[in-house]
Amino acid sequence: MDRYPRNMRGYGRDAPDAHWPEGAKLAISLVLNYEEGGENNILHGDAASEAFLSDIAGAAQWAGQRHWNMESIYEYGARAGFWRLHRLFTCRNLPVTIYGVATALARSPEQVEAMKEAGWEIASHGLKWVEHKDIPPEEEARQITEAIRLHTEVVGTPPKGWYTGRCSVNTVALTAKTGAFDWISDTYDDDLPYWLTLEGRDQLVIPYTLEANDMRFATAPGYIEGEQFFQYLKDTFDTLYAEGVAGQGKMFSIGLHNRLIGRPGKIAGLTRFLDYAQSHEGVWFATRGQIAAHWAATHPPVHKPRPSEMTQDEFATRFGRIYEHSQWIAGRAWELELGPAHDCAAGVASVLARIFRTAGHEAQLAVLRAHPDLAGKLAQAKRLTAESTSEQASAGLDALTDDERATFQQLNADYVAKFGFPFIIAVRDHSKASILQAFHTRLTHDAETEFTEACRQVERIARHRLNDMDI
Repeated sequence: MDRYPRNMRGYGRDAPDAHWPEGAKLAISLVLNYEEGGENNILHGDAASEAFLSDIAGAAQWAGQRHWNMESIYEYGARAGFWRLHRLFTCRNLPVTIYGVATALARSPEQVEAMKEAGWEIASHGLKWVEHKDIPPEEEARQITEAIRLHTEVVGTPPKGWYTGRCSVNTVALTAKTGAFDWISDTYDDDLPYWLTLEGRDQLVIPYTLEANDMRFATAPGYIEGEQFFQYLKDTFDTLYAEGVAGQGKMFSIGLHNRLIGRPGKIAGLTRFLDYAQSHEGVWFATRGQIAAHWAATHPPVHKPRPSEMTQDEFATRFGRIYEHSQWIAGRAWELELGPAHDCAAGVASVLARIFRTAGHEAQLAVLRAHPDLAGKLAQAKRLTAESTSEQASAGLDALTDDERATFQQLNADYVAKFGFPFIIAVRDHSKASILQAFHTRLTHDAETEFTEACRQVERIARHRLNDMDI
């Protein structure tokens, strides 16, 4: 069994209506990363200095040395940038989620006190602001546990949300396994929260952002002035707000850092954006915890069998009737590379069709011959499959006059005599009159053209049948 773990589907074409409180068109999550004092530094027991997300172009780690300029830039974030942002948000009474690195919070008691006084949500940003990609899973798990412990000691309450940022492939599963978090945010894959089933429990994920994020002041390509940041946030807001007006409410995360957006020339762009956003009706500024609580109450997790997680017998039993009397197609389809993208009607239709298309002429012919005549003897004897019975009834073929039945019988006979298999058509796409017209048209085809068309109709019928199922 080959299973592909990545989820390329998400909500698909039918994303849920967020139903934000009081009919809001858009939820905005302001996130302030507090990393100053938790970054790479030999004072912290690290092997080298920090080199990430600063105003030093082309910065590199200095092995075994303190980088005075880098340290000074991070210190600006704690000493000046934080307080500038604190004034901006508190004077507007805007809720903020802090991504707090536990060791950084421990080194900034006055700032933590101010966060708590403001009523901001303080989530965990890990134990240290360092890369985790090469950390063994057991060590990363230990650090997650220690981050929770230290955060609780420093803040006074345990964190209910988590974002590592510089994470590993194991981070999401490891944080979910703790069972400690109402939400985790180490993904960037959607504009809405969603549920994952991890480690035997439902975990809410609130995706974050790396583009509506002031980190682009420190990366290339990036922003070089506050006006560019404002314009990008405004364009994002306008697009998402319009979607909300159309009944497709989304979430807008904005990522901020004390040492970056806290600079005077940069914060001006953020200030202009807040003016713009707050001038609109129906905008819900919320912490991630508030968004999580709303989502859990309004869109709780839904559990149902997923095709990509079924056994071969389960899959064949569930989908074996989709291709008429050809359960072998479903059995072979299960052996393909299934994943979350196949946990929907389109996904199952795709893998079934792939097996049918590559089965060879004789096997395809057998599938065609497994189909009944339209309004034929099997239908009169009520010996059709439930699917075929419903389909023929949808076009009124179960209530023909004697003359109509005679016409269909003659056309069926002519068609089989010419092509060697029954006339197949996705009757749900047609009326009785258009079916008769298709009969006459297709009887003029050559054998190869009609074989191709019959196979196409078989796939179309399969798609209709899958649409009827709750997948």
